[in-house]
Order: sequence, then structure tokens, then C-alpha cells
Amino acid sequence: MASFTVTHVNLGAADPLRLGRFYAQLFGWRLEREDPLFVVVTDPAGGVGVSCQYEQHHVPPTWPARAGEQQMQLHLEVQVDDLSGAVAHALASGATLAEFQPQEDVRVCLDPAGHPFCLYL
Repeated sequence: MASFTVTHVNLGAADPLRLGRFYAQLFGWRLEREDPLFVVVTDPAGGVGVSCQYEQHHVPPTWPARAGEQQMQLHLEVQVDDLSGAVAHALASGATLAEFQPQEDVRVCLDPAGHPFCLYL
């Protein structure tokens, strides 16, 4: 059987440079590739990175999901050691706090392209 290695989670965006720079700042990672159509953000420690791809007709997903509206295809689960500090850093990096928060120990944020991601302890 062939060997498989997941290298990046790819997110669509109307502005991949902005989105890639956001994730680089949020995670403290490096921009490995900066192109108006495709950006790669890597963890210097290794592991799965984030890439951002230009989507001309990107429509941000609706959070929480509602029938008949753009559904999210995935979201990132990000473990942190200080939830309030992580939320403050995410907001300072360009995220917004989602209105709907389904759990006390998890904070749902939206990246600059509108993709939800969860910060949790």
C-alpha cells in the first residue's frame, strides 16, 4: 500500500495572503510561501501546516450552521494553555469572536475569511 502523509489543511479565501499572514501570526509559525493565489504556513516544529488558496467566489460559512446557507466544510481545533489569553491574541491577530458559543470551556472564533476555529483548554 502507498504511504500517505497529511502536510497541510487548505482553506479557501478571497485573500489568501491576508489569511496566511493571520495564521502565521496566530500560531507564531512562518510563511513558507507567499503568493497572491496560494500561501503556505508551516510549524517550525514540524507537523501539519495551514495553506490558503484563492477562491474567487469564496463565501464565508455560517456559524452556527443554518439550512440553506453556506455550510463549513471543516474547522480547526486548537488546544491552548490559557483560554482567555489565547482569545485575546486571536482577536489582536485579526479574528472575531463568534456570537454563538456552545460550550463554556471552548471559544469559537472566526478567521479573517470567516472560517470558524475553536480554542480550547
